[in-house]
Amino acid sequence: MIKKILIIVAFLLAITGFSQEATSSPYSFYGIGDIKFKGTVENHAMGGLSIFKDSIHINLQNPASFASLKLTTFTIGGNQNESKLSTSAVDDSARRTTLDYLAVGLPFGKYAFSFGLIPYSAVGYNIQSINATKTEQNNYKGSGGLNKVYLGFGYNLNKNWSVGASFEYNFGKISTNSVFTSSAQFSTQETNDSNGTGANFVTGVTYESSLKRKINYFAGITFTPQSVLAFDNTRTIRSQSAVFDNSIVLSGDAINSKINLPNKLTIGFGLGQIRKWQIGAEFVWKQSSNFGNRFTSTNSSYENSSKFILGGFYIPKYNSFRSYFERITYRGGLNYQNTGLLVNGKSINEQNISIGLGLPLGGTFSNLNFGAEYGKRGTRLSGLIQEKYFNFSVALTFNDRWFVKRKID
Repeated sequence: MIKKILIIVAFLLAITGFSQEATSSPYSFYGIGDIKFKGTVENHAMGGLSIFKDSIHINLQNPASFASLKLTTFTIGGNQNESKLSTSAVDDSARRTTLDYLAVGLPFGKYAFSFGLIPYSAVGYNIQSINATKTEQNNYKGSGGLNKVYLGFGYNLNKNWSVGASFEYNFGKISTNSVFTSSAQFSTQETNDSNGTGANFVTGVTYESSLKRKINYFAGITFTPQSVLAFDNTRTIRSQSAVFDNSIVLSGDAINSKINLPNKLTIGFGLGQIRKWQIGAEFVWKQSSNFGNRFTSTNSSYENSSKFILGGFYIPKYNSFRSYFERITYRGGLNYQNTGLLVNGKSINEQNISIGLGLPLGGTFSNLNFGAEYGKRGTRLSGLIQEKYFNFSVALTFNDRWFVKRKID
């Protein structure tokens, strides 16, 4: 009963937490904001690796892995981000604390269902620009983002192959405010509110087989076909000076917009010993060149993006009675990616390294997971901003047996 009460409380906290400003990155100015990592703390601690199947953790990245669940699973994760923003002239810093995901997995023998709520993108920037002669000052602020609810299904075809699919519905609001001020005490303020909706599918396949000496190898593929995200936009333009104050509101179908969410393909391979150690590598490709901004941008565009991941975990002795530390899962990973965003003709690249711990709770299969990540995005060249960040993540996973038929009534 106590566990179910905690789950209900966590669910209510998550619904509230998803309305928070979830990023401080200046690169959330472009497109639909900063695209969030779709995965759990366990995946994140391994550099974003998603190929390993797990019986007590939900793998949000590959729906085929849902079929590996043996227990009803509830998980909730949060993150604290600290970032340092640098240009060739100035430095600044920011901090954000957010809830990252809420998910439930329900196994039924060879197949399983999962549903939940996760962020898709986040907008949160506050940028000031002053020209060389200090006669013009521009201020840009943005907030909001998109979330997604998903319903997924996984099925074990046999002891080697699993398949799965997930339906995802994206929704949310992005608000931006730009103020342009001249030395003549004349200012123009432009406010844009965009309500976005859209749906997409994710399909996945996993494969597992054994080699000699108790070593298994793994493979996984996921594919997300292109979909459309529609925005209902409202724009307000206000001009102000010492002698007049005039407002013009433009809204309706004339400025509505659509963005193509790109095709995405993930391929991964790994090997290891079950409940002991595993290591793997993944390649992620997105057709981001079809992506775009909600409104016309003169200094940004998109190219196809790619990401390389290397990660794994180690458990000294998962069933040890002598030492608690031998039952801890130790994780680590790194990745490098071309985000697909081009600003002032420069590709915005990102790289990071991560570590993590999985702590068993008592005599149950439930666990507490921690992750730490240090990374860098962007550059200080060509008038751009370099972002160095540190993320500390924590997730709580409850596991229990539901839907068990009683032998004695």
